[in-house]
Amino acid sequence: MKYDGEMLARLVAQAEAQPAGADMLMIRALVEEASELGAGRALERLGLADRGAEADVRELRELLGGWRDAKKAARGALVAWIVRIVTALMLLGMAVKLGLLGLAHE
Repeated sequence: MKYDGEMLARLVAQAEAQPAGADMLMIRALVEEASELGAGRALERLGLADRGAEADVRELRELLGGWRDAKKAARGALVAWIVRIVTALMLLGMAVKLGLLGLAHE
């Protein structure tokens, strides 16, 4: 839906025509129309005012979720490899210290 501000202009004119200012109902209508106009303009500027925008945003969210999952899995794999390497180095160090590798330690 395209918001051109026509309704907002009519509401402003109607509020100005009232004798002692606008009543609460008129103020709410003005705020609502101004909000919708601003939101519509913002969506148009972002290129999200067309019918395919909802599907595009949904797809982007899915891609972002997949990226986050991949980062989490990669981080977990890296930590697992670091733990394995440290454990292997500790076992190798203990084997050398205990002389289990047949290396002469004099």
